[in-house]
Amino acid sequence: MPNSNQALTESTLRHLLTDTLIRIGILIFLVYMCVQVFAPFAGLMMWALILAVALYPMHLKLADKMGGKSGLSATVIVLAGLLIIGGPVVMIGESFTSHLHRAYTKFDSGQLTIPAPSEKVAEWPLVGEKIHEVWSDAAENLPALLEGEKPKLVEYSKKILQVAASTAGGILLFLTSLIIAGVLMAYGESGRNAIGKIFERFAGPSKGPRLHHLSVATVRSVATGVVGVAFIQALLLGLGFIFAGVPGSGVLAFVVLVLGIVQLPPTLVAVPVIIYLWMGGDASTASNIFFTIYLMLAGMSDNILKPMLLGRGVDVPMPIVLLGALGGMVSAGIIGLFIGAILLSVGYQLFMDWVAETSQHLEKEDSVATGSE
Repeated sequence: MPNSNQALTESTLRHLLTDTLIRIGILIFLVYMCVQVFAPFAGLMMWALILAVALYPMHLKLADKMGGKSGLSATVIVLAGLLIIGGPVVMIGESFTSHLHRAYTKFDSGQLTIPAPSEKVAEWPLVGEKIHEVWSDAAENLPALLEGEKPKLVEYSKKILQVAASTAGGILLFLTSLIIAGVLMAYGESGRNAIGKIFERFAGPSKGPRLHHLSVATVRSVATGVVGVAFIQALLLGLGFIFAGVPGSGVLAFVVLVLGIVQLPPTLVAVPVIIYLWMGGDASTASNIFFTIYLMLAGMSDNILKPMLLGRGVDVPMPIVLLGALGGMVSAGIIGLFIGAILLSVGYQLFMDWVAETSQHLEKEDSVATGSE
């Protein structure tokens, strides 16, 4: 009889183990297939979620003024974003394309020429004489110079086209994400509740809401502290370029915006512009001094703005958010600014909670030991 019971138990365990392994295998296969299906849209949906979280407070205020019409508010924000971002991008792209077409037409017909350099160019420190020499040769016989450098020009042209295609794809991805973000904002309340339940499921009912709030606040902090600061600097420097009469002011301001987002100093653009004002411009000395001071201050304004905006409203030290944003950008590009900041902020919060719980546990043990004595 015992052998019969033992055999029955072993048979039952085998069936349970087989059944469990089959279920786990099906679950793993289902998760793998879901990941494969979702993977092509991961970047798009991640950007849409980040934009929706960052713009949601504005959406709520606008919806309140529109009588609670959430769909109309989201539509207005999306259309405004498409006009503000898409309009200038289309204009810059059209201008860039037309310039390339005209330059190619002149080059093909042998009419492409460039003006002779000013004598002031030769006075530039270190590289002035070399630049003046090459520039003068190009002004005298540009087709011959281009013919001698044709292999390098072809290689550089391919790289430029690749960068242009990548940039255009990134902008299209961003604009598409903005449209999807509008849909997410229109259903923001239900989405927020769903995300809150997910955090509670993973971290528990006590830590879940706090980590949910921390993640949302971190996204908004990075949006204002990184993207917002970059936009402010691009605006300040762009106005300076325009009033100083610098050619291509709009393009230079856009370059400043990109540099600010990728956490490179805008002085990389401001300093060459200042050199141009002093060496190649026709303005007075007083005007050059004024614009030099203005452009340097505008280029270094991020040192004041970032401590004010980055980490604001987040229960995590500002250096943690900044390190997470920079590390994430290095690892995953622009979107890593947000993902890295969130991961490091949540990790820091969980680590500090663990430290606090350990300290409380040790204090309780000390108090019990003291009481027993």
